[in-house]
Amino acid sequence: MSAVSASQHADDQVYTYRPSLLGAPWSFRLTPTGLAWEAGRKSGLVPYRDVRRLRLSFRPISMQTQRYQTEIWAERAPKLAIISSSWKSMVEQERLDKPYSAFVTALHQRLAACDAPASYEQGSNPILYWPGLAVFSAMSLGLAFLIMRALQSDAMAGAAFIAAFLALFLWHGGNYFRRNRPGVYAPDALPELLVPKG
Repeated sequence: MSAVSASQHADDQVYTYRPSLLGAPWSFRLTPTGLAWEAGRKSGLVPYRDVRRLRLSFRPISMQTQRYQTEIWAERAPKLAIISSSWKSMVEQERLDKPYSAFVTALHQRLAACDAPASYEQGSNPILYWPGLAVFSAMSLGLAFLIMRALQSDAMAGAAFIAAFLALFLWHGGNYFRRNRPGVYAPDALPELLVPKG
């Protein structure tokens, strides 16, 4: 490797995370020509101009309630997912908010600089989001009705229990649907709700 290529490689921005405890870590690198990726024995280089679609979303899981995801679709490449947390042990996931935000922001800057013909989407797929929101609203109303019925029957303990569950349900579910509302964005104006502040 020449001194020039070694210097270029050293200047590349890198992001690595482990999507599962036993699986190989995923590593992404922003090179001058494209997005290089590596996962175990698999690897590739996606030229920035070949990127056709990106989606930013909020994807919490039970062990990591603040988890963000960037999905990338490109020609002649598998779908790539960059996630803002990494498995650390069987019972712990590490948040990578700051490096994730920096990497995703830099990726968008590279794509904008080369005028990549990509579409920039935010939130969930509309086909899944709107039915999910309808179910969430119906369940919330159903729980509120149960609380009212419990109060009418003087079942204070039951009403308090359901109210606590409803509050938790609204907190987590409401946050999910608020952040994942479908839409589009510009590569120089990333949606604040879908990029951790780090």
